[in-house]
Amino acid sequence: MRAYVLPPGCTSIADVRRVERPDRDPRPGQVLVRIRAASLNRRDQAVVAGTYFGRPITSDTIPLSDGAGDVIAVGDGVTRFKPGDRVAATFFQTSVEGPPLGERGSLGSPLDGTLVERMLVYEDGLVPIPGDLSFEEAACLPCAGVTAWNALMVAGRPIKPGDTVLVLGTGGVSMFALQFARAAGARVIATSSSDEKLERVKALGALGASDGVNYARTPDWHKEVLKLTGGRGVDCVVEVGGVGTLERSFESTAAGGKITLIGVLTGRSADLSPYALMWKEASLHGIRVGTTDMFEQMNRAIEANRIRPIIDRTFPFDEAMAAYQHQASGTFIGKIVVRL
Repeated sequence: MRAYVLPPGCTSIADVRRVERPDRDPRPGQVLVRIRAASLNRRDQAVVAGTYFGRPITSDTIPLSDGAGDVIAVGDGVTRFKPGDRVAATFFQTSVEGPPLGERGSLGSPLDGTLVERMLVYEDGLVPIPGDLSFEEAACLPCAGVTAWNALMVAGRPIKPGDTVLVLGTGGVSMFALQFARAAGARVIATSSSDEKLERVKALGALGASDGVNYARTPDWHKEVLKLTGGRGVDCVVEVGGVGTLERSFESTAAGGKITLIGVLTGRSADLSPYALMWKEASLHGIRVGTTDMFEQMNRAIEANRIRPIIDRTFPFDEAMAAYQHQASGTFIGKIVVRL
């Protein structure tokens, strides 16, 4: 079967190899899935660059954490799935080399990921695809979708109708948060360095942004957020930037609001004071994707509200490295998908 592999010491997409891997049969408790689509997340850029949590790849690793497909075969004892079922893989998995209840890791690093034709997982590492989503749309859900759901609906106080949510940028997590918040009856303010992107996210109809702020033209964008909310601030900031934007997120938050910390795009360390949160009685929540229960809750909401993930562009398997390059360019909104 075809696969892409990151070799030990990988530092760029130039190091990535196309390989043939032997087919394997499922062991007891395992499911063999034909991967139909996989999607990229920001972490995948760090993994291929050898900088993910400061650790380079130390063994041949199939990249990408997000994928969807159909079940080919099941091992003894599997009860939740059967051949032909349409499924998406969860971000955290038990290694198929170990026991069913062994230590869990994330796909794409340190475990083999989804940029492969066929994939073995234990049955608790899969969820059914919601509704009539395509494989490409379902492949967007495991990391970005679940992260956004956790940030809005699980961490701290869940978002409710009439709340205001601030999403930073127009990547996968931010666009899922936009859609989920709007479906919940919230107002959403989006930031971007591109007026064209802001117009695109405001033009998404009922699930589009209410307002946009160009942070390149308005470096003190928190002041504009406060102006847009009549000085009150927002009930939730979906913070994907990291320490470089965190202080402005503190200033943007309303009394009793929350900041959900997800990304590190602007770095990991800075001289930063948390006292703005204390005065506002606001809260800061670290988000690391989420659980299978959250994934299933999110899928029910997606189906009930007929939400379709925002896909910027889909690439064929043979052009997977072009998908990495498109993501690195920063010219996209939503998700980038590789079709197998």
